[in-house]
Amino acid sequence: MSEFPAPDPGALDENLHRLPLRVYWEDTDAGGIVYHASYIRWMERGRTEYLRALGLDQRALQTAGTRFVVKSINVEFRRPALFDDSLLVCTQCTRLKAASLILDQRVMRGTEKMAEAEVLCAAIDENDRPMRMPENVRTRMVLAPVGNTC
Repeated sequence: MSEFPAPDPGALDENLHRLPLRVYWEDTDAGGIVYHASYIRWMERGRTEYLRALGLDQRALQTAGTRFVVKSINVEFRRPALFDDSLLVCTQCTRLKAASLILDQRVMRGTEKMAEAEVLCAAIDENDRPMRMPENVRTRMVLAPVGNTC
């Protein structure tokens, strides 16, 4: 049995992670315009691949007692993405606090900003209580200036 190649994990360049994707019919409404919830899913993928690129294995973190949850997300939809567009999800960490981090995310089509979000992710323990950010997370995060540079 042959192995299948892993999906494109994107690329981390200093403090900016870029994840390419394409818009499929399943991402759109009947008119071929991207449904708003699709942006949220894509940003989740961007956050996951960003952590992976930093060498942070979320399964290992969870096994060790740390999980990340989205506490808040502030999204601004700027332009409609369309079926078959090639997009880029850009993710940067702009703030790191004792028990949380703030990520700045953008969905881009070329130089056009389609959507942007500020996402507050909290570290919680097995009992769903806030906890200090693990040291291995703190040391691997490379803070970016406020304002995504994608």
